[in-house]
Amino acid sequence: MKIAIVGTGYVGLVTGACFAEMGTDVSCVDIDEFKVERLRRSELPIYEPGLDEMVSRNVEAGRLHFTTDIRDVVNKVDVLFCAVGTPPEEDGSADLSHVLSVARSVGKYMERYILLVTKSTVPVGTSLHIKAAIAEEQATRKVKIPFDIASNPEFLKEGAAIKDFMSPDRVVVGIESDRAKELMSKLYRPFLLNNFRVLYMDVASAEMTKYAANAMLATRISFMNDIANLCERVGADVNMVRTGMGSDIRIGSRFLYAGCGYGGSCFPKDVKALIKTASDYNYPLRILEAVEAVNEDQKQLLFSKLMEYYGELSGKCIALWGLAFKPETDDIREAPSLTLITKLLEAGCKIKAYDPVAISETAHKLGGAISYADDIYSAVEGADALLVVTEWKVFRMPTWPDVKKQMRHPLILDGRNLYDKKEMEDIGFIYRGIGR
Repeated sequence: MKIAIVGTGYVGLVTGACFAEMGTDVSCVDIDEFKVERLRRSELPIYEPGLDEMVSRNVEAGRLHFTTDIRDVVNKVDVLFCAVGTPPEEDGSADLSHVLSVARSVGKYMERYILLVTKSTVPVGTSLHIKAAIAEEQATRKVKIPFDIASNPEFLKEGAAIKDFMSPDRVVVGIESDRAKELMSKLYRPFLLNNFRVLYMDVASAEMTKYAANAMLATRISFMNDIANLCERVGADVNMVRTGMGSDIRIGSRFLYAGCGYGGSCFPKDVKALIKTASDYNYPLRILEAVEAVNEDQKQLLFSKLMEYYGELSGKCIALWGLAFKPETDDIREAPSLTLITKLLEAGCKIKAYDPVAISETAHKLGGAISYADDIYSAVEGADALLVVTEWKVFRMPTWPDVKKQMRHPLILDGRNLYDKKEMEDIGFIYRGIGR
């Protein structure tokens, strides 16, 4: 079976590599010539554990190809996935210009039936615009070639994307015809050996499922952060509260960890887009509006704790452990670290940061506004405080006496509750967590 994937960002590249790994002939399309040339040499534009080896292996095997021209592939494949970006507009709505451009290209160049599958995260109702764009291009050409559209939203976790794709807990597919269902069933049949479920539904429901799922996860995070902030005030420990809540099988323990806010390419964007969609239909999503507000406040919590401790921050040297929005990725989009860095710089602080993989991305965005360390120990040299922002494994068990020796003042603000408060205080640190 031959398929094409338009867009070689995080979703498109992972999807293409994983389908190729299962024996599918995959052509990935991107308009960025420099990016495509790098991919042909198996040089990846993103960091994802295991992805570089998978791409290299399938390029060498002749199952994974890269091109800049959609015309090269549109009439050679059975299924074409659209995995281009849908960045947020100023009002929170999703920018669909790239998605509709793909649809128009399909309508312009197709000579036979094709199934166009939306992998990009798009608002409910986008399928109607996609069909209209294809039909308009066909009308311009004075042809009427049959086609189908489908929705196949992704649920990949950055840092565990390959495992999520190869062994998912479910695959959601929105379809409108038996022919589309047959093609999608054939495509996903090799994965059925892992006994996961393919959930077929209408296209609008598939589009909504993606947003609703991410909005629920974001809600759990903001809820626990709100509870954590109350725990501090009443003398409770949010870790114990989380354990008690998570033991209830109706609730479960996942995404109940308090911290310094969520970020990334999905949760912030999707919450905003769903709020905007609801607004367009004159229905306020009051819970999600609160979820977003709590998260924006939470991103500033470590700064507030630092201000509460010192009162004046001008000239203070602050060490940051972690820049990526989560471990096992170099993604800093909407990362709490960026909000924190902005506040610290405005207060006159000097910042030295360390992250295992996200330093390059951060330096590209911030330039020389902050300095970067080669390891966790050089990051804390001369620091008046250490702020832990991302829960990388390398941060979990440092040699604390060496850390303390390097610091000017032994203050630790743990934004991810990685450490035991009593243990840290016994070593001689002044320790502040979240909700403890």
